[in-house]
Amino acid sequence: MPVDATTVLFGAAAALFVGLALVVVTVVSASFGRAGVARGLSAIDQVYSPGSAGPADEAFGTRVAGPLAARLARLGRTLTPAGVLDRLRRQLDHAGNPPYWTVERVYELKGVGLVAGAVAGFAAGLPLGGVTGALLGALAGAAVGFHVPDLVVLQLGDRRQEQLRRSLPDILDTLTVSVEAGLGFDAALAQVTQYGRGPMASEFARTLQEIRLGMTRAEALRALGRRTKVVELRTFCAIVVQATELGVPIAKVLREQAREMRIRRQQYAEEQARKVPVKILFPLIFCLFPALFIVVLGPGVINILDSGLFS
Repeated sequence: MPVDATTVLFGAAAALFVGLALVVVTVVSASFGRAGVARGLSAIDQVYSPGSAGPADEAFGTRVAGPLAARLARLGRTLTPAGVLDRLRRQLDHAGNPPYWTVERVYELKGVGLVAGAVAGFAAGLPLGGVTGALLGALAGAAVGFHVPDLVVLQLGDRRQEQLRRSLPDILDTLTVSVEAGLGFDAALAQVTQYGRGPMASEFARTLQEIRLGMTRAEALRALGRRTKVVELRTFCAIVVQATELGVPIAKVLREQAREMRIRRQQYAEEQARKVPVKILFPLIFCLFPALFIVVLGPGVINILDSGLFS
């Protein structure tokens, strides 16, 4: 039985997609399994130690997936505009710098997404539009796959910033109580980081660590303000820096800031509540009303049609 050329191309594209998917899974798993400098030093010791394994005895991830991941990271870095690096680092700061989401890891995933999206778009466009559809699908898939890691980082950052906004008033209340009880500002930060939970406690822990490493309090708080896009937290950092430089009692500043944060959180909750009727309007119109009209008017329409009124 003769085989159509389109069927052959589709089968080849599907086989290529499956093979690429296996390579992507291997690269990502190998990339997430690396342990940084310690692993590199261990590999050096193994190479130069007596009786070490040769290249043929090394794991597949070390021989193939590692260099392939480096090439994909180089590809992602090459295709990324020069001005995007600072924005990517800022977005990673907003996301809390997750341990498995470094700048190099993002470049690796952008390269993987580029190749995987191109192959997936080619395989999807081939049966729909032939060679032209396959090429267009490959271009669209490559563009989407290349930007997916950026969207993931942006989503992680937005989620974490929202958590910062919600937990800030409670953290400020804890700081205020600690300072009014006689603790210094740095000691109050230590109490918050020791007993607090969540991203706000992590940010204050990083600030406290920077102060202990030699930065002044003003510099550490300015760095905290640059790492976030929460307006309330930026305002708090600026006011505390100003109070520190002018010699204003920090307890009074914290008390006023905590009161203002509670008011802002209440106003934000009221604002979100006012948006609910508008947000629920479109699902109500396009989902509930059609079904309701079918249930209510359907039997009447059927009876009218059966009566032969319009025949």
